[in-house]
Amino acid sequence: MIKIGTALFEATEELEREKGISKEVIIESLKDALVAAYKKHIKVKEAPNVEAILDEVSGEIGVFRTKLVVENVEDENLEISLEDAKEIDDEVELEDEVKIEVTPENFGRIAAQAAKQVITQRIREAERKLVLDEFMEKKGTLTTGIIQRVENRNVFVNIGKTDAILPFREQIPGEYYKPGNRIRVFVLNVKETNRLPQVIVSHAHAEIVRELFELEVPEIEDGIVEIKSIAREAGFRTKLAVHSNDPEIDSVGACIGPRGSRIQTIVGELKNEKIDIVRWSEDPVEYIVNALSPARIISVDILADDENAHEALVIVPDDQLSLAIGREGQNVRLAHKLTGWKIDIKNESQAAQAEAAYQSQYEEEQPVEDDYIDESAENEEEPIVEEEYGIDAEDMVEEVPEDEVAEQDNASDEE
Repeated sequence: MIKIGTALFEATEELEREKGISKEVIIESLKDALVAAYKKHIKVKEAPNVEAILDEVSGEIGVFRTKLVVENVEDENLEISLEDAKEIDDEVELEDEVKIEVTPENFGRIAAQAAKQVITQRIREAERKLVLDEFMEKKGTLTTGIIQRVENRNVFVNIGKTDAILPFREQIPGEYYKPGNRIRVFVLNVKETNRLPQVIVSHAHAEIVRELFELEVPEIEDGIVEIKSIAREAGFRTKLAVHSNDPEIDSVGACIGPRGSRIQTIVGELKNEKIDIVRWSEDPVEYIVNALSPARIISVDILADDENAHEALVIVPDDQLSLAIGREGQNVRLAHKLTGWKIDIKNESQAAQAEAAYQSQYEEEQPVEDDYIDESAENEEEPIVEEEYGIDAEDMVEEVPEDEVAEQDNASDEE
């Protein structure tokens, strides 16, 4: 057997403390390395009955082969005679299995080289798995790290056992990331690679706002106040829709805190980013009005509300149009993200002009009726037939001359 002493056990214990890799993983890696080196030494790829055994008391390790005790040996690699087996163990019998040491002479150097390679590889694999498991659990959560360096507009943040990448697209515009500063980031994704897992974090994600409110507002953590929706343009403005499950607790007031203490802490964490807290409502009209705050709203007309589209027309006073839309459309854009409704905003003058134009167009499109002509007045000699009274032309009585009427009357008198 090969004497390795107690240094190995001390090294495994140190690795376990520093990197969290268990002692058993290192020892099993050493055994596997010794077996692989032995197979390579005897030029055999498959040897299922070969194993390495470590004696932790003596600090020795060796390669052993398990053989079956038989009367007639047909395969020396798998079988051993009863006579030879008795030399190893007096109590052995036929059909028993015995372990025979097959460690080659001067095998220490070869074994050491193989062990170094295998152990290094296993340590990397174990470390990668630990990091992967740890950050898979942290995916979708907030964590704190220390900025290490900035390379090619990417910021590298140490978040424990690895350095996470903060891509340029996930950074706050205009933010200066100084190495050594602490930073709160959101774990977006964890990608498995050949080396350590690659952790992608964000400093601009909307969920950072949610996590900060959950930390600062006990009512949110307890489930009394619920965050329904978040719309954020990092570094500029955030809109937060909240709802209270307890009618006695004001959702907006709970988020602001006594004298604004809670909201001020969050705004400070977000580098003075503006935050609008609005009340969520099941009524889309009320929800849209709240989402467009601080602008005053005159009316909200629902244009479409089905599974394919949600559209609304909002009318505001003339002096509130720019406030409702916001700088570069930011206010209405965030309101759209917050509510999920497509919002078209017009002031009173624009709405009146649009209504007048519509009325004018409507009148122009109406058909012009021709003057009524009474054809019966042009030919007074023709009898007028009143169909509504059921008089038919065939039923009309012919006129009789006056002299014929007189003769008929005289004939009647004579009779």
